[in-house]
Amino acid sequence: MSMHISSSCKIACMKPMSCHEQEHPELAATTTNSGFNWLEDSISFLTADVDIAGAGYGWWSNPAAAQQDDIGSVVAQTLSPPAPLLTTTSPPLAHTSPSIASPAVSSPSEPSFRKRKSPAHRASAHSGSNQRRRADQDRPGAGSGSGSKKGSSKGGGAGSDRDTRWAEQLLNPCTAAVEAGNLSRVQHLFYVLGELASFSGDANHRLAAHGLRALARRLPAAVGPAAAATVRVPTCECPTPAFAGAELRLFRASLIRFHEVSPWFALPNALANAAIAQAASRGGSAEPRPLHVVDLGVSHGVQWPTLLESLTRLPGGRAPPSVRLTVAGPAATPPAPFSSSPPGYDFSPHLLRYAKSINLQLAISRAASLDSVHHGLASPPGEALVVCLQFRLGHAGADERTEILRKVRGLNPELVVVSELDGGGDGTAAGEFTARLELLWRFLESTSAAFKGRDGEERRLLEAEAGTSVASEAAGAGREAWRERMAAAGFEESAFGDEAVESAKSLLRKYDGGWEMLASGAAGAVALRWKGQPVSFCSLWRPACSG
Repeated sequence: MSMHISSSCKIACMKPMSCHEQEHPELAATTTNSGFNWLEDSISFLTADVDIAGAGYGWWSNPAAAQQDDIGSVVAQTLSPPAPLLTTTSPPLAHTSPSIASPAVSSPSEPSFRKRKSPAHRASAHSGSNQRRRADQDRPGAGSGSGSKKGSSKGGGAGSDRDTRWAEQLLNPCTAAVEAGNLSRVQHLFYVLGELASFSGDANHRLAAHGLRALARRLPAAVGPAAAATVRVPTCECPTPAFAGAELRLFRASLIRFHEVSPWFALPNALANAAIAQAASRGGSAEPRPLHVVDLGVSHGVQWPTLLESLTRLPGGRAPPSVRLTVAGPAATPPAPFSSSPPGYDFSPHLLRYAKSINLQLAISRAASLDSVHHGLASPPGEALVVCLQFRLGHAGADERTEILRKVRGLNPELVVVSELDGGGDGTAAGEFTARLELLWRFLESTSAAFKGRDGEERRLLEAEAGTSVASEAAGAGREAWRERMAAAGFEESAFGDEAVESAKSLLRKYDGGWEMLASGAAGAVALRWKGQPVSFCSLWRPACSG
């Protein structure tokens, strides 16, 4: 019992507000009107050289030593030695190992875990945590990553900072326990995670919150509803509204802001635009060709102003006489993070207004499915058809991916741009969960650096949507697996031009120094990495020559 009390006291002082204390968090920042006029008066934010990062972000690279030591001791106490296996037919709290911190159970009727500290103590701990974060923000960065001029370090990603990534050290054995039906172990880890998890702490606290929520939803399917009901699950629901349920102004502002501060989507979008512009300028005829782009992506219109502007600057006056943009809705592919938008969101009027201002003839249509795209092709002679397939198939099942790629091949496009997250597990439920945690960690850590540690509505909305990826049951895939899939669907890989690669490198220098990109030369794909670890790739494909 003394061990439990000691651990509880440590946990209580280690973090800001836990999930237990976060039922109605106050929004920390309000959005400004400056981001809401996109495409109405100007889109200079998408094309101008904006210095985004400033000095290095040393605030996140080295957590406060005392806080880290406390959390490290709790993690070590929780994980060693493991609890004895308890079958799914027995109550999870009937017998507990004294070597693992667990809550003192006073009554089976108590439905939730409760913090053992006063409101004044909670306020003091939260204030102290905020003061530590503000002090850390003034700390200089450590080193610089290749491919960028800014100040935070690549740091070896999966190696040098592994000891500070305590959330994964708890979540990974927890998912193994869930899959094994070890309910006693699950109960212990749920308790510790519930005390540490927070949607407004640092990247570790946020990862713990998203991971705990995903595991709680996975538990009934893994062990059965009856067994799952015997486990007390900490309340840890994300207070941020769903991406597709956000207020329209916040949704739009979040998309714009994320492209300004992070290359997560901005770099693949820039590479895709460069490839599309190059495809539009090609062709045997002396006259410019019409261009048709099928948008199977997650940019919600933010990607396209830069493309339209670049088309007007093609050398030799080869701007397309007309441009068609067909936007495939979320139902065209299986659900994927960032693929849906709130009801009533429509970027078409803004984009059409911008195209008119630069004297470019643009038509926009929407398609509910790839079949309707096929039926509505009716292409003008010589039209260049490009399919932009970005971040929509990573959570699809194997058969679904095969069918969608077959339909894309049936459109007979001149070019297909494929961008996806670069990561996959070993095929087991626990292995895939671990791989998804890795990618979410890179999102949370890089987004924290991008927003300089500041919390706010925009950051919370983006992180909440990214957090849904952990609950996916589809197996992930790396770049090599996608090469095999595209080849099987009848495509052959093509390389980006030197100009596109150099432009992407120039763009990346505007962001935090932890980012880098790797171009694979003749192999074609360009990889985006955070602190030396893979995040995503962008690749080009053309229909393979028959025979």
